[in-house]
Amino acid sequence: MTGSRPSPKARAAKPKKQASETLHFDDVDRLRAMAGAGDRFLMMIEEELGVKLSAPGGGQVVISANQTGARDDAKRVLKRLYANLEHGLTCDEAAVRGVMRMRDVSEASADGDGVIRVPRGSSLIARTEGQRDYVRALKDSENYDLIFGVGPAGTGKTLLAVAYGAALLVQRKFEKLIITRPAVEAGEKLGFLPGDLNEKVDPYLLPVWDALADTLGRTQLERMREDGRIEVAPIAFMRGRTLNRAFVIVDEAQNTSRAQMQMVLTRLGEGSRMAVTGDPSQCDLNPRDPSGLPHALDILSGTKGVSIVRFSRADVVRHDLVGRIVEAYEHDAARKSGS
Repeated sequence: MTGSRPSPKARAAKPKKQASETLHFDDVDRLRAMAGAGDRFLMMIEEELGVKLSAPGGGQVVISANQTGARDDAKRVLKRLYANLEHGLTCDEAAVRGVMRMRDVSEASADGDGVIRVPRGSSLIARTEGQRDYVRALKDSENYDLIFGVGPAGTGKTLLAVAYGAALLVQRKFEKLIITRPAVEAGEKLGFLPGDLNEKVDPYLLPVWDALADTLGRTQLERMREDGRIEVAPIAFMRGRTLNRAFVIVDEAQNTSRAQMQMVLTRLGEGSRMAVTGDPSQCDLNPRDPSGLPHALDILSGTKGVSIVRFSRADVVRHDLVGRIVEAYEHDAARKSGS
């Protein structure tokens, strides 16, 4: 008996062809940088946004997806990444993740209030909503002279403040950039370290010097350090001073006592501004010595001239794993507190 052919209805239907749109970019080299080695950045966008991207050549990127919203999201992300490259910014995995997180990733915003440009140094761009709010507050000198950036590790609180302060210093809008942080041990004992007082506290200030070097470059940093325009010192060195015409950064502020916080906040002098950064969840003080950071946030909330920007784990840009680590610790703390 001869088998009969399957009816047309029984045949497998051909998959419906996805709708597609094509973007055109003038600079092929920038497009190649935006796509990444082996198109890995394009693959990141595909996975996150549920689209199909292909770069057939000639400065083109084809976006395929049935959902109009997905195609629109992909277009905005690609245009923003390309605009970043046009303005001298880099394209890496963190930049791609950051642009995909942003609600407004229009091309025009790449040259807007989320960018910090350091003459003869690096340029940085806000990669999350929290970072953009923070950069806006730092730039808003008409309304804010004291800016708090508070949240988890890896959110760029210190780096953005240092970059902005460095940019102002290079432009000579301030006479000095002063960065201070408490020299508090995180397990190790300061007294056991060799050397005099300056040598003992230097290890605690290395992250600040690293951020300055990343922003200004070693040569420019050393020149400004030698002529006294940049000062990095422990918080104890601020006592009794009035800081005039300076941009002041108080880093790791969760490790200040209430008395230290009051002291350093009242150092502000004529023509100065201050940024305070910290993560209340990583306080290294003795439990019997309450941190001055939460207290300051509480009593200064709503004060004229003060901006408080709170970062969350969604703003972590250091490494994807850091965000998951922060989340795990938050869940553990919530479980222990019974909330």
